[in-house]
Amino acid sequence: MPTKIILDCDPGHDDAIALLLAWGSPEIELVGVTTVMGNQTIEKVTRNALSVARVAGITGVPFARGAHRPLVREIEVADAIHGESGLDGPVLPEPMIELDPRHAVDFIIDTIMAAEPGEITLVPTGALTNIALAVRKEPRIASRVKQVVLMGGGVNVGNWSATSEFNIVIDPEAAHIVFNESWPLTMVGLDLTHQALATPEVAAAIAAVGTGPARFVGELLTFFGETYKDQQGFDAPPVHDPCAVAFVIDPTVMEVVRVPLNIELTGSLTLGMTVADFRAPAPPHCTTQVARNLDNAKFWGLVVDALERIGDPAP
Repeated sequence: MPTKIILDCDPGHDDAIALLLAWGSPEIELVGVTTVMGNQTIEKVTRNALSVARVAGITGVPFARGAHRPLVREIEVADAIHGESGLDGPVLPEPMIELDPRHAVDFIIDTIMAAEPGEITLVPTGALTNIALAVRKEPRIASRVKQVVLMGGGVNVGNWSATSEFNIVIDPEAAHIVFNESWPLTMVGLDLTHQALATPEVAAAIAAVGTGPARFVGELLTFFGETYKDQQGFDAPPVHDPCAVAFVIDPTVMEVVRVPLNIELTGSLTLGMTVADFRAPAPPHCTTQVARNLDNAKFWGLVVDALERIGDPAP
């Protein structure tokens, strides 16, 4: 049976690819897409999500707009990486589907509470604001979700500061809530996603699919690659967010280690750092784990397979 997921995202080039991977995988049942500010403002990332839905021919899936700002802090966007629209590069088609009238937080709660316990997996690939608000508003969802698989953090590396990853540091208070809940949580962070490089060989494999969505991904990677080269010195861009979806599809795509994780909230140099405590074996009550090593060929095989399955639904 496919795993039912809610993808909570802020498209974003890699979020867009994560959405395509989730839609195109037979191992995933996409029961909802929620948006959160992050890579750009909530208005822009929500429009981007709906545009990607049109590219892929996504139908029958509710899309709900979520938090427009972090819990405590001022909004900070990643326009240097993702551009003014949040999805610069390709020409974005006009959205065709209407937003769900509910706020993303209420959509998340309603969907989890209506499902059987252990049926829904949450896959956040942006700031954790919606997830934190949902579990604070309805604490019972913590015991009802199957797991939380998030893209964010990094044990040994940061990207928005020397120690902290963007999705975590833009709303560290929300991350602190999510990481300290009782649900099973897998952190797919920079230690893993910096291995998911869209090399020229990867770009060629995607181009060989030959469909509209595959060309769209190629255009995303071209822009993303240029900004990552300019801003962070990568010869090929790391495609972060699809890694979290890939773990849900096939957990053998990466190695994970069970370890206590927490979020730094007060350090002047380390705000938003994801702190992993490797001093001893994880205690029995530990519900968090971190991804460490990626099977690159298997990962990109999942992405190419999903694009082939989507076909050419545009326009």
